[in-house]
Amino acid sequence: MEKIIRLSEITKYYKLGTVVIKALNGVTLDVDRNEYLALMGPSGSGKSTLMNIIGCLDTPTSGRYYLNGKSVESMSDDELAEVRNKEIGFVFQTFNLLPRLSALENVALPLVYAGEKKSERLKRAAEVLEQVGLGDRMDHKPNELSGGQRQRVAIARALVTKPSIILADEPTGNLDTKTSMEIMDLFDEIHANGNTVILVTHEPDIAEHARRVVKLKDGVVEKDYLNAVAEELR
Repeated sequence: MEKIIRLSEITKYYKLGTVVIKALNGVTLDVDRNEYLALMGPSGSGKSTLMNIIGCLDTPTSGRYYLNGKSVESMSDDELAEVRNKEIGFVFQTFNLLPRLSALENVALPLVYAGEKKSERLKRAAEVLEQVGLGDRMDHKPNELSGGQRQRVAIARALVTKPSIILADEPTGNLDTKTSMEIMDLFDEIHANGNTVILVTHEPDIAEHARRVVKLKDGVVEKDYLNAVAEELR
């Protein structure tokens, strides 16, 4: 199986005054293409820091990160920006939608940075909104949508550039149980369509959707195992 992500002895240290905070303390992790992985751990375990490093939003203090066989450390700022825009789609707990833009315009936004023509941007954005079940809400602004609908818009925005990797940080954290399950069904579908899906969660029922679970504690990998429940459902 092809390794899309290879992390070797990743550390991330922060200085707060004279105190050094060790957010990650030697994490080694391989992720296969089209894997479905949940990163779990208590608050302060390092899971969001690891997600930010995988997403090229942050750089490690030491260690090696290879994405698609290429050293991330050796990439220029322009190459990193392209990776963040085209290779990786991000979904956040707080949706991060622009309030003055419609659902369609929010979803099309990454394609502006990719240099696509307006007609192509709107056509592609409409396609992914249909895909996530919001074909009838394209002209609605975020405040006219429910929490679940806003998260669907955010997922559509993550998918619009056809990335190979979807990173989701507590994607159901602001949603009720029923809506959370609907959103997780959508992630299951995204994985079935060929994407590598990595989600950060502290909720065991959300992690059960993933095929593999990596538990972090105090900045190190405490457990790394295949999810028997998810495997049986395949």
